[in-house]
Amino acid sequence: MSNQRDLTFRQLVDLSFGFLGVQIAYALQSANISRIFATLGADPHQLSFFWILPPLMGMIVQPLIGKYSDRTWTRMGRRKPYLIVGAVIAVLVMAFLPNAGSLHFSTRVFLGLNMAMWFGLFSLIFLDTSINVAMQPFKMMVGDMVNEKQKTTAYSIQSFLCNAGSLLGYLFPIFFTWIGIANEAPEGVVPDSVVYSFYVGAAILILCVLYTFLRVKEMPPKEYAEFHGIDLQKQESKSDKGLMQLLKEAPATFWTVGLVQFFCWAAFLYMWNYTNGAIAVNCWDVDMAVEGAAASAGFQAAGNWVGVLFAVQAVGSILWATVLPRFKNIKTAYVVSLLIGAAGFASVMFIHNQYALFVSYFLIGFAWAAMLALPFTLLTNALEGSPYMGSYLGLFNCTICLPQIVAAATGGLVLRLVGDSQPAMLLMAGVYLVVGALCVRLIGKK
Repeated sequence: MSNQRDLTFRQLVDLSFGFLGVQIAYALQSANISRIFATLGADPHQLSFFWILPPLMGMIVQPLIGKYSDRTWTRMGRRKPYLIVGAVIAVLVMAFLPNAGSLHFSTRVFLGLNMAMWFGLFSLIFLDTSINVAMQPFKMMVGDMVNEKQKTTAYSIQSFLCNAGSLLGYLFPIFFTWIGIANEAPEGVVPDSVVYSFYVGAAILILCVLYTFLRVKEMPPKEYAEFHGIDLQKQESKSDKGLMQLLKEAPATFWTVGLVQFFCWAAFLYMWNYTNGAIAVNCWDVDMAVEGAAASAGFQAAGNWVGVLFAVQAVGSILWATVLPRFKNIKTAYVVSLLIGAAGFASVMFIHNQYALFVSYFLIGFAWAAMLALPFTLLTNALEGSPYMGSYLGLFNCTICLPQIVAAATGGLVLRLVGDSQPAMLLMAGVYLVVGALCVRLIGKK
């Protein structure tokens, strides 16, 4: 359309720059939550239950953010109010969560958890909710403000910033250890290397989000309608449809891609949950069955190495993302990526050298690159410019959250079935990706 002007490269970067900070917070959460709760005294069989909360919050929050921000018009903008509120809450929680073991809570146990773990649990709920509130507007602003010709570039910039943020967040703990900040602490207390990582991550998060908030000017309603060539009044009347009605009318692609998503995100939940324990066992010879193992130097060193491995995964993802557009068929790219990632997951169980694990996690990054890009490409193509794009993107997030909830709820049972072997849980993650790859053939054009 003639009204769909191009944005400069600087404007495209400004639009997504805050995503760098949000992803740092998300990476710190992903790489350190199991470490934090294990340090606070959680049994390995309990760890998966703590991972129910982040996807549950996303499943509740993101569809609502999509629905209500579709109809929000303020002086600050359409999506930006949600962005800034989410970021401020995330910063506050990041200052408290890693200090759960240092606040001198009572040692009294309630429902199997000590008071420090309960504090950490509620902090995690608020952290993931606020991250979800801050994250979703970035995806929507690209849809609102970027024309079709530039959307590939805009999402590529967002993907780059996403992985760059992940790299920083994953490496913070080992960096702070390297410069001399303590990586060990008394039993039940989170090491300063992790605490400082959350502090710095929180500072970067708010600075990056403020940059986007101040630099980006969202379109007022009339300009938005002209840009997209729509009758805004008709669109607003249609947007009264409830989320359940939209689900009933969702294209088949929504459900078939969602099936693939189920196995993929269950696999990565296992990675986030069990990598720390798996490499502590395989590479540092830590016996996780011994009381106090989580406070040992070996477990904390493995915790730092988790960040390095996840950073390697991010590098693999960045590089593979440049290869994906070369595939002529999206579904072929999807299958190949998931199978390569499955090989990476399976190999972790058999590797006992911390440096050899670079290969495993580099390959896992291939699956991650596909999961970040291809499902949304398939879905948005099927939606063909639906006026409910924000709502559908929010609902589609449930195909990311639900499998993590199921995997987290059943993780303790699966761990027992594989002989209480955390390395074996990574092998199971590989199996899940293979099943996901087999399900790709069910995806149609609509």
